[in-house]
Amino acid sequence: MKGMPWRIPARFGALLLVAVALSACAWFPSPQEPPYRLIKTWGGPGDGPGRFNAPTGVAVSASEVFVSDSRNHRIQVFDFDGAFKREFGAGRLERPMNIALAGGELYVADFFADRIQVFTLAGEFLRAIGRPGRGPGEFDAPGGVAVGKNGDVYVADFYNQRVQHLDRHGRFIRQWGASRESGILAGRFNYPTDVALAPDGTLYVADGYNDRVQVFGADGRFLRKWGGPLAMNVHGPFNGWFATVTGIAVDQQAQVWVADFYNDRVQKFRSDGTFLNVFGVAGEGEKHTAVAVAVARDGTVFVADYGHHAIQKWRLEEENETGQGN
Repeated sequence: MKGMPWRIPARFGALLLVAVALSACAWFPSPQEPPYRLIKTWGGPGDGPGRFNAPTGVAVSASEVFVSDSRNHRIQVFDFDGAFKREFGAGRLERPMNIALAGGELYVADFFADRIQVFTLAGEFLRAIGRPGRGPGEFDAPGGVAVGKNGDVYVADFYNQRVQHLDRHGRFIRQWGASRESGILAGRFNYPTDVALAPDGTLYVADGYNDRVQVFGADGRFLRKWGGPLAMNVHGPFNGWFATVTGIAVDQQAQVWVADFYNDRVQKFRSDGTFLNVFGVAGEGEKHTAVAVAVARDGTVFVADYGHHAIQKWRLEEENETGQGN
């Protein structure tokens, strides 16, 4: 009987250790795939063809890579091996950021112009969506854009602290977040930077300075969020955590790819937020080597390297070993 008072604390201690272990698994997960390998980089600082001044967005078609060359005020286009093909947008684009391809058109979030600009893939300007402001269908520094199968447009409206959903003609449908009010609760944002759509219409939002991803159903309902403990604006260098989310992409398998800017890396997740993989270029000091990400149908990953003014090309190590590399 004398030992009884100690049994309860001992059991409690065991339960506490189990809880800590489970929390560690949830908050510090390990990769579930082989590593990714850097195949090549191209670019470098400059304003000539194939050179960049702070690339901020990347998108891929079946055979081409489109890059927002932000401070050169243009879009550059390359083949998958980095060979320059064409450029466009100079004289029209002010600060192109994240971009999206849909229906044979390129949608460009033009940060300084407070609008979405739309081009043919050859570079012909087609139309602009939105205007400066705080009201419905207006933008204050759009950072990212996604396009639905029906042509609806979703925009990360950076300084307005919201994501807007417009129809193909730019007419307002709904918004997520409170206009001009940041927040850390579900459905609120702290400078959202990018958006992406899964094949089923699920919307993924890069909630930039909340250091997390938020997910909404095709009907607009909040579904989930992830990034650090409880996804409550806690940044860190651990797997599954973020230090400012600046770009997001979803592939055909609904896997989610996140540009983790101040951690200089890309993280990969299942659609439910389960951590799968991480890769990036370790640099000296603050290089900011991952600002945007895009995934080709064959699984090749392209990353906009802001700090080195370059594009990175990555593949799973297994693919390189089977001869599908560069």
